[in-house]
Amino acid sequence: MRLVLLGPPGAGKGTQARMLAERFGATHVASGDLLRTAVKQKTPLGLEARGYMDRGALVPDELVLKLVQEHLDKSDGDKGFILDGFPRSVSQAEALGRMLKSRGVSLDRVVAIIVPDDEIVKRISGRRTCKNCGAMYHIIYDPPRNAGICNSCNGELYQREDDAEDTVRMRLEVYNAETKPLLEYYGRASLLAKVNGVGRPEEIQAQILAAIGSTKVQDARNG
Repeated sequence: MRLVLLGPPGAGKGTQARMLAERFGATHVASGDLLRTAVKQKTPLGLEARGYMDRGALVPDELVLKLVQEHLDKSDGDKGFILDGFPRSVSQAEALGRMLKSRGVSLDRVVAIIVPDDEIVKRISGRRTCKNCGAMYHIIYDPPRNAGICNSCNGELYQREDDAEDTVRMRLEVYNAETKPLLEYYGRASLLAKVNGVGRPEEIQAQILAAIGSTKVQDARNG
């Protein structure tokens, strides 16, 4: 199973990718997580990427592609993968296609999770992260027992710079300009399916499984 999940930041791609990876025994490749780890570890790639991420801009294609390819190599991704947050532009999609061709594989399906912009802003700008242990909360959907304090370690909660409303709206502008053309690109390749990203994770997962196709799902379950 080789899938790409598309959608704006906060659409729930990570949640769905993890569920799918567990179901199919595939590798979950989250480009955002790979980049944040590189930034935290202050690798050369991480230091270069940090400036772009802090502005809510897209990290250059060659940096992201290198991270994704190395992760697939380390995790035996040729046996199946769920790409989450990559590709983000047509140029990245073309680069991904070349990389997969060199590995002798191709995509099975591309699923776009559709969520209105206002819902995305509410989801992301309400996030709060513990400075101590990294636990995450949401002031509306998953608030801590005590405002501003982590349930687990009593650490201080804060809003990440890229979760601030102004930054979120900038990220959405970037997505609309750079990533939405991917819908047309993968549509022309007859790989695209769209699902409604508003609802419970289980409901969205059911839509994705239907989009993948019952035969493919059954084959994956049977190994």
